[in-house]
Amino acid sequence: MSDLTYETRGHTAWLTISRPDQGNTITMDGISQLWQCLEKAEADRDVRVVCLTGQGEKIFCAGADLGGTMQASDGEKQATFDAYAGLLLRISQFPKPTVARVNGHCLAGGMGFMLACDIVIASHEAKFGTPEVNVGLFPMMIGALIFRNVLRKKAMEMILLGEKLSAAQALDMGLVTRICASEELAAETEKVLDALASKSPIGLKIGKQAFNTCQDLALEPALFKLAQGLEAVAGTRDAVEGITAFLEKRKPEFTGE
Repeated sequence: MSDLTYETRGHTAWLTISRPDQGNTITMDGISQLWQCLEKAEADRDVRVVCLTGQGEKIFCAGADLGGTMQASDGEKQATFDAYAGLLLRISQFPKPTVARVNGHCLAGGMGFMLACDIVIASHEAKFGTPEVNVGLFPMMIGALIFRNVLRKKAMEMILLGEKLSAAQALDMGLVTRICASEELAAETEKVLDALASKSPIGLKIGKQAFNTCQDLALEPALFKLAQGLEAVAGTRDAVEGITAFLEKRKPEFTGE
């Protein structure tokens, strides 16, 4: 794949945006390749967690390739926008845990990829923002994710001003999960990935699906829907193994069943 590399290490599938000379921007081909990689990771039973990152140390993803995307015909542009929207939905509803390793600047559409992931680990040196307004555009699709992670006033300030935010500001706003020094990013990410891979795959899958289903429900239906989810989790072999291991004071051996 020209825009993306796919690699498995242990129980983790690494998806790396590989266009450092173009700011790791995403093209229509890149969207298609990322979708294919997610399909591959979901089908692989040995993969328990997915990590999305960018090549190099300066940029995670600077968003869409404006030179290519915005020069296309109206129909081609709409097809790209729809494909990107679908990809954000695919990542946000992915049945396995997803981690964004933000190794550098994360801007525009790159923010969408990051926010669609479950956990975000960022370098202190990373910058964040939605600079679309500076070129006469607006962060449309990623807005759906921004407002699910950030308070409205903070989100609107970022969107309307188009200014870059520091990693500390992003953490304070709730855009990222944790930040660390660049030299500690690899170790910190591996620690989180190893922890996720040690959990029950079927338990995490059922739990994520339940939370996604209940996200926009009122309190009463959400509670009873989640009660059904707990019943489903409790009926798995991994739950039996986990409880047995707890009582026997040993580490559980989850199989994903």
